[in-house]
Amino acid sequence: MSYLRTTRGGYPVVYDSDEDFPIGGSKILRSNGKDEVTLVGAGVTLHESLKAADLLAEEGIEARVIDCYSVKPIDAATLVDAVGQTGGRIVVAEDHHPEGGLGEAVVAALVRSGVADLSVRHLAVRELPGSGTTAELLGWAGISASDIARAARELAR
Repeated sequence: MSYLRTTRGGYPVVYDSDEDFPIGGSKILRSNGKDEVTLVGAGVTLHESLKAADLLAEEGIEARVIDCYSVKPIDAATLVDAVGQTGGRIVVAEDHHPEGGLGEAVVAALVRSGVADLSVRHLAVRELPGSGTTAELLGWAGISASDIARAARELAR
């Protein structure tokens, strides 16, 4: 069983058309060895995580950004390495309810892998959404770039 998620509106192209996406994989899109926090997104929240990383960089906070494009199975090894490099600090943002989504999959994978020292911020849609522009809905749900950056700032302090 598989699914393809689509989003309304245009977004910048992140990958070349010949990029491989193996099942159970992920992609690290930002990392420099001085990362203080890990940002995890997929789809629209990946784009917001990249923007959040730019906002944080302006403040001197380095963020590793992971595209967790495969949720089941999830790439536990990359996540474990990332939180090991960022002091257990991780922000997961998803355009989904928190139950049964990306955040739960990430935390479960880390706990199953024996990671004990975790500081997690899980940003998700927690109420029934209404209608609006993409930016309005991301802000309303608390999963916009500024929300992700705020959560990361709280962890990095």
